[in-house]
Amino acid sequence: MTDKENKPSDDDHMDDLQKQFMDLLNKTQAAFVQDASGFTGAPRAESPEDEEEAAHRETLAKIQDFNLKPREVRDYLDRFVVKQDEAKKVLAVTVCDHYNHVRRCMEQPDRMEKEYAKPNIILLGPTGVGKTYLMRCIARLIGVPFVKADATKFSETGYVGNDVEDIVRDLVKAAGGNTQLAQYGIVYIDEIDKIAAQTTSGGRDVSGRGVQINLLKLMEETEVNLHSQTDLIGQMQAVMEMQRTGGRPAKRTINTRHMLFIVSGAFDKLSEIVRTRIERTRIGFGHTEALASGAEDSDYLIKVETTDFIQFGYEPEFIGRLPIRVVCEGLKADDLEQVLVMSEGSILLQLRDEFGGYGIKLNTTSEAIKEIARRAEREKTGARGLMTVLERVLREFKYELPSTSIKHLELTEDVVNDPKGKLAALLEENRDVQQDVLKAEVHQFAERFRSLHGLQLIFDEKAVDLLVAESVETGKTIRAMCEERFRDFEYGLKLINRNTGRDSFTISPKVVKAPDKELSRWIVESHRAGDEKTTE
Repeated sequence: MTDKENKPSDDDHMDDLQKQFMDLLNKTQAAFVQDASGFTGAPRAESPEDEEEAAHRETLAKIQDFNLKPREVRDYLDRFVVKQDEAKKVLAVTVCDHYNHVRRCMEQPDRMEKEYAKPNIILLGPTGVGKTYLMRCIARLIGVPFVKADATKFSETGYVGNDVEDIVRDLVKAAGGNTQLAQYGIVYIDEIDKIAAQTTSGGRDVSGRGVQINLLKLMEETEVNLHSQTDLIGQMQAVMEMQRTGGRPAKRTINTRHMLFIVSGAFDKLSEIVRTRIERTRIGFGHTEALASGAEDSDYLIKVETTDFIQFGYEPEFIGRLPIRVVCEGLKADDLEQVLVMSEGSILLQLRDEFGGYGIKLNTTSEAIKEIARRAEREKTGARGLMTVLERVLREFKYELPSTSIKHLELTEDVVNDPKGKLAALLEENRDVQQDVLKAEVHQFAERFRSLHGLQLIFDEKAVDLLVAESVETGKTIRAMCEERFRDFEYGLKLINRNTGRDSFTISPKVVKAPDKELSRWIVESHRAGDEKTTE
């Protein structure tokens, strides 16, 4: 099939638009009916919208009463993110400064008119060190809406891609449509290093300079239209809202003055620029502090200057809107070990919950933790490497154990080094108990069949043994085997029941081996019995 054939047609787009429009009309009609019901005088139960509005008021009150201290914010972040001490300190001070200013503006609206240098932040550091997690935790602590986007999805207005203002609209959605709450939210833009302007052979750089210019307007202060010009559904919704509110237009813009913008990226090549500058300065007449041999990228990024960002490809005006610069360090094996055992957001806790959903208790030894951390460090993806390693180790256990009688798994260093071998040994140790589990599943199938159809299947012992042996050999569950093998029994046995009144049927090995043949024989015999009864 060609790309042209795969491409949606204009008719497809119109059909989709029509469907969305009809859905919107139905919702609006329901709203009118709900409003009309209020005239009956009957008390109205509190709707989900009322509860959401109450939650918004509570959050706004929390912002207005903001009184956290930087050390308190740092202590909260320590519960979730390992290492990054300097980053936590800088973020804690910056966030407290910003929301103290917001609080004072809410208390004294005249302060809104005063100049305010917003402390937008740029986070630098390798992937998986906790950059996004830090900001999510801060937003959760304060209670403000939070939205994350990748800079690579944006393009300069007029080109294919997302308008940079879309992220502000997404923040309003994250705030449940409450613009008053959204204006105090946190906007996080990742992979910002990917929009550094690149030298091109001609034409406009739609992925670099244009996006930077549009973003810097947002990061300082601007009014953003809540409905994009290309958002037809949003425009229709605005018109209907006016009709519903008696012609009173809802606010159509939101100001970004009090939104805190955080951008982040790995900045792999930036450390090379800083290294070159430092080495050149040492050789020349200037003076700079020498770095020890074997210094890592984060050691150089700490010394980054505005001129380095400009050389990297940023507009001076853009980097000027990001006065707070925070460098996150890469995680070593010891740090990853701490992530597993100390962080409240540890992937290990998640895995324990997942196994617990099947009634299986997962324990880990200290030696296993160390080995997992060592392997994760080699992945070079920070804390994300822990998930990669653990998924690889526990993949077969998560697949096999829920269908067994095993209710305890000890994750040891040997299991980490040889997961398949240790799983096979564990299953072998529990073979006898597993046989009993599989036999019980045969009788559970019979009970479900009786409950659904009012007909009793009685599996004799040899038939049960035959099904269990086949389940062990093929790896199929008893339930799947029985449902496939006896799929026509519902109709056939009901026919027999009508002919003879019989409601109990013995399942022998013969029936297990050839269910359709035996069912047909039973049906024929039931017809004969019915005919004989009629003749009598």
